[in-house]
Amino acid sequence: MASFLRASASMQPFALPLFPLRTVLFPGGVLPLKIFEQRYIDMAKACLRDETPFGVCLITQGDEVSRGDDAPPPTFAPIGTIAQIVSWDMPELGILHVATEGVVRFRVQKYAISPAGLTQGEVATLPAEASVALPEKHAPLAQLLELIATRIGAHNFPAQTRYDDASWVGYRLAELLPLPLSIKQTMLEVNDAGVRLEVLAQFLAKQGLI
Repeated sequence: MASFLRASASMQPFALPLFPLRTVLFPGGVLPLKIFEQRYIDMAKACLRDETPFGVCLITQGDEVSRGDDAPPPTFAPIGTIAQIVSWDMPELGILHVATEGVVRFRVQKYAISPAGLTQGEVATLPAEASVALPEKHAPLAQLLELIATRIGAHNFPAQTRYDDASWVGYRLAELLPLPLSIKQTMLEVNDAGVRLEVLAQFLAKQGLI
Protein backbone atom coordinates (compact mmCIF):
# COMPACT_ATOMS: atom_id res chain seq x y z
CA MET A 1 0.00 0.00 0.00
CA ALA A 2 2.82 2.41 0.85
CA SER A 3 4.40 2.00 -2.58
CA PHE A 4 1.02 2.51 -4.23
CA LEU A 5 0.47 5.77 -2.37
CA ARG A 6 3.94 7.02 -3.26
CA ALA A 7 3.17 6.38 -6.92
CA SER A 8 -0.24 8.05 -6.73
CA ALA A 9 1.16 11.08 -4.88
CA SER A 10 2.56 12.35 -8.19
CA MET A 11 -1.08 13.10 -9.13
CA GLN A 12 -0.53 11.43 -12.48
CA PRO A 13 -3.41 9.24 -13.71
CA PHE A 14 -3.34 5.62 -12.55
CA ALA A 15 -5.63 2.60 -12.68
CA LEU A 16 -7.95 2.00 -9.73
CA PRO A 17 -10.86 -0.42 -9.29
CA LEU A 18 -13.96 1.53 -8.29
CA PHE A 19 -16.72 0.50 -5.90
CA PRO A 20 -19.79 2.72 -6.50
CA LEU A 21 -21.86 2.88 -3.30
CA ARG A 22 -24.72 4.86 -1.80
CA THR A 23 -22.38 6.40 0.73
CA VAL A 24 -19.63 9.01 0.83
CA LEU A 25 -16.23 8.10 2.22
CA PHE A 26 -14.05 10.93 3.50
CA PRO A 27 -10.27 10.99 3.99
CA GLY A 28 -9.54 9.59 7.44
CA GLY A 29 -12.98 8.03 7.71
CA VAL A 30 -13.95 4.49 8.69
CA LEU A 31 -16.16 2.45 6.37
CA PRO A 32 -17.11 -1.16 7.16
CA LEU A 33 -18.45 -3.11 4.18
CA LYS A 34 -20.40 -6.36 3.92
CA ILE A 35 -19.64 -7.71 0.44
CA PHE A 36 -21.67 -10.52 -1.08
CA GLU A 37 -21.58 -9.94 -4.85
CA GLN A 38 -18.93 -12.21 -6.31
CA ARG A 39 -17.44 -9.49 -8.52
CA TYR A 40 -16.71 -7.30 -5.51
CA ILE A 41 -15.51 -10.23 -3.41
CA ASP A 42 -13.01 -10.95 -6.20
CA MET A 43 -12.01 -7.27 -6.28
CA ALA A 44 -11.44 -7.19 -2.52
CA LYS A 45 -9.45 -10.42 -2.61
CA ALA A 46 -7.21 -8.98 -5.35
CA CYS A 47 -6.68 -5.83 -3.28
CA LEU A 48 -5.74 -7.93 -0.25
CA ARG A 49 -3.41 -10.11 -2.27
CA ASP A 50 -1.64 -7.21 -3.98
CA GLU A 51 -1.87 -4.82 -0.99
CA THR A 52 -3.60 -2.22 -3.14
CA PRO A 53 -6.69 -0.08 -2.45
CA PHE A 54 -9.89 0.58 -4.33
CA GLY A 55 -11.94 3.74 -4.86
CA VAL A 56 -15.33 4.55 -3.34
CA CYS A 57 -17.64 6.84 -5.36
CA LEU A 58 -21.18 7.94 -4.53
CA ILE A 59 -23.86 6.45 -6.77
CA THR A 60 -25.97 9.25 -8.23
CA GLN A 61 -28.30 7.03 -10.26
CA GLY A 62 -28.79 3.28 -10.24
CA ASP A 63 -28.33 0.49 -7.72
CA GLU A 64 -25.48 -0.87 -5.63
CA VAL A 65 -26.51 -4.44 -6.34
CA SER A 66 -26.60 -5.74 -9.90
CA ARG A 67 -30.14 -6.26 -11.21
CA GLY A 68 -29.11 -8.54 -14.03
CA ASP A 69 -27.05 -8.55 -17.20
CA ASP A 70 -29.41 -6.16 -18.96
CA ALA A 71 -29.38 -3.54 -16.19
CA PRO A 72 -27.24 -0.49 -16.93
CA PRO A 73 -24.33 0.16 -14.58
CA PRO A 74 -24.90 2.90 -11.99
CA THR A 75 -23.71 6.42 -12.63
CA PHE A 76 -21.56 7.96 -9.92
CA ALA A 77 -19.90 11.16 -8.79
CA PRO A 78 -16.51 11.83 -10.41
CA ILE A 79 -14.80 12.64 -7.10
CA GLY A 80 -14.33 9.86 -4.58
CA THR A 81 -11.95 8.62 -1.92
CA ILE A 82 -9.36 5.87 -1.99
CA ALA A 83 -10.22 3.10 0.51
CA GLN A 84 -7.54 1.02 2.18
CA ILE A 85 -8.56 -2.37 3.62
CA VAL A 86 -7.30 -2.59 7.20
CA SER A 87 -8.95 -5.85 8.26
CA TRP A 88 -11.24 -8.52 6.91
CA ASP A 89 -13.27 -11.57 7.89
CA MET A 90 -15.41 -14.16 6.11
CA PRO A 91 -17.89 -15.38 8.74
CA GLU A 92 -19.68 -17.54 6.21
CA LEU A 93 -19.12 -18.69 2.67
CA GLY A 94 -19.97 -15.99 0.14
CA ILE A 95 -19.98 -13.06 2.55
CA LEU A 96 -16.83 -10.97 3.06
CA HIS A 97 -16.61 -8.33 5.77
CA VAL A 98 -13.92 -5.70 5.30
CA ALA A 99 -13.02 -2.67 7.38
CA THR A 100 -11.65 0.20 5.31
CA GLU A 101 -10.19 3.64 5.94
CA GLY A 102 -10.39 6.64 3.63
CA VAL A 103 -6.97 7.77 2.44
CA VAL A 104 -7.08 10.55 -0.15
CA ARG A 105 -9.57 12.03 -2.60
CA PHE A 106 -9.37 11.40 -6.34
CA ARG A 107 -11.05 12.48 -9.55
CA VAL A 108 -12.18 9.92 -12.13
CA GLN A 109 -10.88 10.91 -15.56
CA LYS A 110 -12.38 7.97 -17.40
CA TYR A 111 -13.62 4.47 -16.67
CA ALA A 112 -14.74 1.24 -18.29
CA ILE A 113 -16.84 -1.73 -17.22
CA SER A 114 -14.97 -5.04 -17.27
CA PRO A 115 -16.55 -8.28 -18.54
CA ALA A 116 -17.01 -9.25 -14.87
CA GLY A 117 -19.04 -6.09 -14.27
CA LEU A 118 -16.38 -4.23 -12.32
CA THR A 119 -15.78 -0.53 -12.87
CA GLN A 120 -12.13 0.08 -13.74
CA GLY A 121 -11.21 3.73 -13.42
CA GLU A 122 -8.34 5.91 -14.50
CA VAL A 123 -8.02 8.46 -11.72
CA ALA A 124 -5.75 11.18 -10.38
CA THR A 125 -5.44 12.04 -6.70
CA LEU A 126 -6.43 15.48 -5.47
CA PRO A 127 -4.23 17.55 -3.14
CA ALA A 128 -4.96 17.14 0.55
CA GLU A 129 -6.26 20.18 2.34
CA ALA A 130 -3.67 22.12 4.29
CA SER A 131 -3.73 21.48 8.02
CA VAL A 132 -5.52 24.43 9.66
CA ALA A 133 -6.29 24.87 13.35
CA LEU A 134 -9.96 24.67 14.29
CA PRO A 135 -11.22 28.24 14.79
CA GLU A 136 -12.33 29.01 18.32
CA LYS A 137 -15.84 29.90 17.13
CA HIS A 138 -16.25 26.31 15.91
CA ALA A 139 -15.19 24.70 19.19
CA PRO A 140 -18.84 23.59 19.75
CA LEU A 141 -18.53 21.46 16.59
CA ALA A 142 -15.58 19.56 18.06
CA GLN A 143 -17.45 19.11 21.32
CA LEU A 144 -20.46 17.69 19.50
CA LEU A 145 -18.19 15.39 17.51
CA GLU A 146 -16.64 14.02 20.70
CA LEU A 147 -20.12 13.26 21.99
CA ILE A 148 -21.07 11.49 18.76
CA ALA A 149 -17.84 9.46 18.84
CA THR A 150 -18.66 8.26 22.36
CA ARG A 151 -22.13 7.17 21.32
CA ILE A 152 -21.24 5.30 18.13
CA GLY A 153 -18.36 3.37 19.68
CA ALA A 154 -14.65 3.16 18.99
CA HIS A 155 -15.02 0.54 16.22
CA ASN A 156 -17.01 3.05 14.12
CA PHE A 157 -14.63 5.96 14.63
CA PRO A 158 -10.99 6.61 13.66
CA ALA A 159 -8.51 5.50 16.31
CA GLN A 160 -6.41 8.64 15.87
CA THR A 161 -8.34 11.82 16.67
CA ARG A 162 -7.56 15.42 15.72
CA TYR A 163 -10.19 17.58 17.34
CA ASP A 164 -8.02 20.65 16.84
CA ASP A 165 -7.82 20.25 13.04
CA ALA A 166 -10.43 22.04 10.93
CA SER A 167 -10.45 19.55 8.04
CA TRP A 168 -10.58 16.50 10.28
CA VAL A 169 -13.49 17.82 12.35
CA GLY A 170 -15.39 18.87 9.23
CA TYR A 171 -14.86 15.54 7.49
CA ARG A 172 -15.97 13.55 10.54
CA LEU A 173 -19.13 15.60 11.07
CA ALA A 174 -20.01 15.50 7.37
CA GLU A 175 -19.83 11.71 7.31
CA LEU A 176 -21.68 11.15 10.60
CA LEU A 177 -24.47 13.73 10.51
CA PRO A 178 -27.80 12.78 8.82
CA LEU A 179 -27.18 14.95 5.79
CA PRO A 180 -28.58 14.19 2.32
CA LEU A 181 -26.01 12.27 0.29
CA SER A 182 -25.80 15.09 -2.23
CA ILE A 183 -24.74 17.46 0.57
CA LYS A 184 -22.21 14.95 1.88
CA GLN A 185 -20.75 14.75 -1.62
CA THR A 186 -20.53 18.54 -1.75
CA MET A 187 -18.71 18.50 1.60
CA LEU A 188 -16.22 16.03 0.10
CA GLU A 189 -15.64 18.16 -2.98
CA VAL A 190 -15.22 21.46 -1.12
CA ASN A 191 -11.54 22.38 -0.88
CA ASP A 192 -11.90 24.85 1.99
CA ALA A 193 -12.18 23.56 5.55
CA GLY A 194 -13.59 26.90 6.71
CA VAL A 195 -16.44 26.83 4.21
CA ARG A 196 -17.25 23.23 5.18
CA LEU A 197 -17.39 24.11 8.88
CA GLU A 198 -19.63 27.12 8.22
CA VAL A 199 -22.13 24.99 6.30
CA LEU A 200 -22.14 22.33 9.01
CA ALA A 201 -22.51 24.93 11.74
CA GLN A 202 -25.53 26.45 9.98
CA PHE A 203 -27.14 23.01 9.63
CA LEU A 204 -26.56 22.16 13.29
CA ALA A 205 -27.83 25.55 14.44
CA LYS A 206 -31.07 25.03 12.50
CA GLN A 207 -31.43 21.64 14.21
CA GLY A 208 -30.84 23.23 17.61
CA LEU A 209 -27.81 21.06 18.25
CA ILE A 210 -25.33 23.87 18.86
